[in-house]
Amino acid sequence: MTTSRGVRNNNPGNIDFNPRNAWQGQLGLEVGVAKPRFARFDQPENGIRALGKLLLNYRGKDGMPGVGRPGIDTPLEFISRWAPASENDTNAYAQAIAKRLGVGVRDSIDISKPQTLRELVVGIIVHENGGNPYKAEVIDEGVRRALA
Repeated sequence: MTTSRGVRNNNPGNIDFNPRNAWQGQLGLEVGVAKPRFARFDQPENGIRALGKLLLNYRGKDGMPGVGRPGIDTPLEFISRWAPASENDTNAYAQAIAKRLGVGVRDSIDISKPQTLRELVVGIIVHENGGNPYKAEVIDEGVRRALA
């Protein structure tokens, strides 16, 4: 079985590398691929932390008019921001996340709650990597670091 790019990079959210983002544990641009694009982390917990921190930062950004509360706070808004429609089937992705959370795609969610953030993070990991290869402790530690 081939290990997904996100898992190889300890970046299960496939976060684009940006030198301005001095993420905890970020090692730089991925290596060993024809067109490097994604960040590489020292351990999966720090890649998961960065994923959670980005989602938490989205809350203060402009959401979609008439969707949820002000800011980004629904599965549809999070995924539209995370995975642009130019590269993804955003609606299918958002539907999968909403189903995992037990809410509708346009329902407000509170990702300051550890369990809600955890489910959103795991949903993104599954979608980006074709599954979740991480033990619960690794996910929990990444989420804990994101909320710290």
